[in-house]
Amino acid sequence: MAQFEGIRFIAFDLDGTLLDSVPDLADATDKAMQALGRPAVTVEQVTTWIGNGADILIGRALSRSQEIDPGLDPALHREARQLFDRFYEEGGHQQSKLYPGVKETLAAYHQAGVPMAIVTNKPSQFVPHLLEQHDIADYFVDVIGGDTFPQKKPDPFALHWLMEKHQLAASEMLMVGDSRNDILAGKAATCYVVGLTYGYNYGQPISASDPDIVLDHFSQLAEVVKLGS
Repeated sequence: MAQFEGIRFIAFDLDGTLLDSVPDLADATDKAMQALGRPAVTVEQVTTWIGNGADILIGRALSRSQEIDPGLDPALHREARQLFDRFYEEGGHQQSKLYPGVKETLAAYHQAGVPMAIVTNKPSQFVPHLLEQHDIADYFVDVIGGDTFPQKKPDPFALHWLMEKHQLAASEMLMVGDSRNDILAGKAATCYVVGLTYGYNYGQPISASDPDIVLDHFSQLAEVVKLGS
């Protein structure tokens, strides 16, 4: 398996990369739709709608398509988003779980002194609780949500911000994610990119976005970025 040399910092996406969160996201989306008298939505549908943040997820759910209806009423969209946030909070993220190998791999990098960050399009209000709930909060030096900056992935702004803050060359940073937004953000930042095959990528293979390396299991990351390398 190919290896990266000189990696000093790793940025991770959250949903579909570290955390299988679609059951809770689908539940909250479905409850929001039903509260508005709209048709129910399924886990399978929501899996193809997530990755661009909650506003776009809800726009897609209201449109029942990956393409948001340009005629969608903004007031309805806002109301649906507020309902989603409420139901997602009330659900307590009880159905979400870490993917196999995530905790052990993160713990090993943390123990080896590799700084890591979360760069997610999920609304930042939900992220700290999720990290604490799964006992991985202490592993990350920075946590960037979808509303931390005006720009979210696939824009590389957050990755550039991390490079500047931590005095990194692009070649010293790795972005790890499961969707084309992660791959495009990493490529735009000219850092190395690992794509994971098991997450949520709008029903498309992650290899189509041409990451530097494609992995099927999170624990394989330890072979790509060797500890102490």
